[in-house]
Amino acid sequence: MARMIGAKAGAAAFFALLVSSSAAFTAPASALSMKTGGVTSQPIGHYEFCQIYKSECRAGVRSQAPAKVTKAGWSAIRTINASVNRDITPITDKELHGRDEYWSYPDGAGDCEDFVLLKRKKLMQKGFAPGDLLITVVRKPDGEGHAVLTVRTTEGDFILDNLNNEVKLWTTTPYRYLKRQASFHAGRWVSIENGDAVMVSSVGQ
Repeated sequence: MARMIGAKAGAAAFFALLVSSSAAFTAPASALSMKTGGVTSQPIGHYEFCQIYKSECRAGVRSQAPAKVTKAGWSAIRTINASVNRDITPITDKELHGRDEYWSYPDGAGDCEDFVLLKRKKLMQKGFAPGDLLITVVRKPDGEGHAVLTVRTTEGDFILDNLNNEVKLWTTTPYRYLKRQASFHAGRWVSIENGDAVMVSSVGQ
């Protein structure tokens, strides 16, 4: 029992190196965070994913504010984004599964949603809260649909993208933001009301 308690304490201490309670920090300026609207349609691929991985699509804490990410936390975010981009070969669902919109954890290859799922899983294993790791649907400049991972922080919403190894503030990306997972329920989705935000100067970390 003492060994188990010690292991849990060690894990908690490690997680504390990555994120800190947001209670002592001021919320980010609205321009740095997406403004979400009401509940909207859930992508069919995510709905089917949730039928298999029910534990990853549960309700969270509705009033939870984003966490303050530490220097070690930012390092983990950047490392995971780059490593997944490097290790997974991009391929369409049609080529890999013979159908469109099949969301799954990639085994060496996958579509953009699969990159997102794996990054989200790895960051949760590092101690990041599910409510701060939100699958997000965007539209690329050419009109094609795309999926990225939004990381909510007290400094704003940052994007992990399989098309870019650099972790960027959402307003410095070229995308139009359509909808994302709700921070209060991983199985629900909400609209993004300021998805056409004008690009601003990037925020360095």
